[in-house]
Amino acid sequence: MDQAIQAVEAALKQATKRGASAAECAISHSRGLSVSTRLGEVETVEFNQDGSLGITVYRGQRKGSASTSDLSAEAVRATVEKADAIARFTSEDPFAGLADAELMAFDYPDPALFYPATQNPADAMEWALACEQAALSADARIVNSDGAHFASHCGFRVYGNSHGFTGHYMSSRQSLSCMPIAKEGERMERDYAYTIARDPAHLATPEQVAKEAVENTISRLGARSVPTCSVPVIFHRDLAHGLFGALATAISGGSLYRKSSFLLDHLGKAVLPTWLTIDEDPLVPGGLASSPFDHEGVRTQAQPIVSDGILNTYLLTSYAGRKLGMPTTGHAGGIHNWFVRPDAAHRVADLHSLCQQMGTGLLVTELMGQGVNMVSGDYSRGAAGFWVENGTIQFPVTEVTIAGNLKDMLMNIQAIADDVDPRHGVQTGSVLLGKMKVAGS
Repeated sequence: MDQAIQAVEAALKQATKRGASAAECAISHSRGLSVSTRLGEVETVEFNQDGSLGITVYRGQRKGSASTSDLSAEAVRATVEKADAIARFTSEDPFAGLADAELMAFDYPDPALFYPATQNPADAMEWALACEQAALSADARIVNSDGAHFASHCGFRVYGNSHGFTGHYMSSRQSLSCMPIAKEGERMERDYAYTIARDPAHLATPEQVAKEAVENTISRLGARSVPTCSVPVIFHRDLAHGLFGALATAISGGSLYRKSSFLLDHLGKAVLPTWLTIDEDPLVPGGLASSPFDHEGVRTQAQPIVSDGILNTYLLTSYAGRKLGMPTTGHAGGIHNWFVRPDAAHRVADLHSLCQQMGTGLLVTELMGQGVNMVSGDYSRGAAGFWVENGTIQFPVTEVTIAGNLKDMLMNIQAIADDVDPRHGVQTGSVLLGKMKVAGS
């Protein structure tokens, strides 16, 4: 990392010497190992190492950017020259520039995102092979496999700008997944399970991943469609984060100043039920979406995104903020650890309790396609899952489409289960929605 810090600082000095009014530079680097197995054989072993330096030079309101994967002094110098040459000839943009100096994270905590982990191919093969073998031997109906996959990656990020700020942190991530195939009669089904964590000690075991994958796959045997209807829908915890991810997209600065959001002019207005709150905490030690500063060097901080259903803030970079006449919120690079918090009256113990509250409807465990219009909020996607009657799962469902409008869907959340999925930057349990259109047979 020392070489990367020196390269960033050298690039900024060279930009200043060339007469730039401001400059910013970042280096992201990662290296890792991934292993894939299928039917007891190792199919691929891949090593990867990626990294690049990106420099942005400002001449007043003119901006030029260039990048290089070569960190030698000569290459860095040439990259700065290219960025500066571009800046001399681009059109002025009144909103271009660095984030304000007083917002820089000059004193930031250690986010504890890096944990040493093996990147030994033998260990990775052992994990993947053990996981797939456990799945293949768990049930006679498991007749094939799309394999298992183990990955281990680590890296660092360095960012600096001409405000005198230079920050850096390391990170790591490990994962294991498995996808068995089951057969009953002439029908075959597949499903999967996975585990992911920054700290390898927090990964589920290969046997635990295999057990969940087999249970998920076997449960889908005998799937069929249902007649077209309008019923309540549960988004399983594996998918529920996507609902709030759509909210994040809708309130991001880029969507707002381009007027491509279904939540235009909703600051200070209701976007969720009054009993629902979303808090953001970028400094959770080891959090999958933790970061001590954003991609512009702005310090990150815990803040309420939605309180009692009311939208407290947009998600802004400095550029988007200037376009909208508002300050940056430290979201260059995305959101940071969202926690979806229902009140006690609308929080249920688990998925079973959520099904009981729903009564009759569709439990969705898989979504397909990209039928989401972020401008209008119209939502239509292929789905699979389970039909629920009288609070009890009756049979697996496939080949249906669910449709609604995201604005209505978010406002019509009825309850949230306490089966929170920790494997995402948006942490939420399964979500029960009011009626949606289910198009089937």
